Amino acid sequence: MGQTVFEIKQMLATADADQLAALERSLMADTRKGVKSALAAARKRIQAEAAEGQRLQGMYDYQRALAKERGGSVVLGLDEVGRGPLAGPLAIGGVVLPDQPLIPGLNDSKKVAPKDRELIAAQVKEQALAWTVQYVEPDQIDARGMTACLVAAFRRAIEAVEAQGVKVDVVLLDGNPLHLDPREVNVVKGDGSCASIAAASIVAKVERDALMCRLSQEYPQYGFDGNKGYGSAAHMEAIRTFGLSPVHRRSFCTSLVQPTLF
Repeated sequence: MGQTVFEIKQMLATADADQLAALERSLMADTRKGVKSALAAARKRIQAEAAEGQRLQGMYDYQRALAKERGGSVVLGLDEVGRGPLAGPLAIGGVVLPDQPLIPGLNDSKKVAPKDRELIAAQVKEQALAWTVQYVEPDQIDARGMTACLVAAFRRAIEAVEAQGVKVDVVLLDGNPLHLDPREVNVVKGDGSCASIAAASIVAKVERDALMCRLSQEYPQYGFDGNKGYGSAAHMEAIRTFGLSPVHRRSFCTSLVQPTLF
């Protein structure tokens, strides 16, 4: 007895490219609509997987090429998370990745679903030669301004990584030049094109989000577990109602309220 459509669908759903090619040959004469539909879906899946593999490999190849141009091989990727919120710290991620293995799904943290970010962050921490997350507290942002805080925190991240015994050849920084280190190389939209910057973005995002959830328990009226400190309508209304907490950036909230209840 021949295989049922259901059995064929199960095989096609998990087949790799070589297995699919063999199945296509064996099913060439099968005219059942369900089989043809399953074959089309399998082809589409394999094409998508190939494209994703090329995208991911390209992120590693690109940063390796940038390092080679400057006579180095060990790349530290840096990225910041939380520049715009009304509350909570700025988080700076720093990651040094090996060339292999590739981390599936690695991308700009804004393009990765929250549940996937946590899984990827765990893989980054497991595989990284070194990683760190440095924080800048709200009062420091108020006192020094964002640019000065960014430069200081990025420098602390470099120091923290090298303190782990990793000698960095090239520092890849997402965005515009900050002139924070002679090894600095700036990559516009680097969190979507360089593996180490993307990894830094994801680790910093996951760590900061977890911190904001903890702060939500301390200051539940602001909904930090949902808004992560950003200026949602509900968050801004809470500021008008309750004033500012110790973890708010006062310089970001002057148009909402002046006094604090804490």
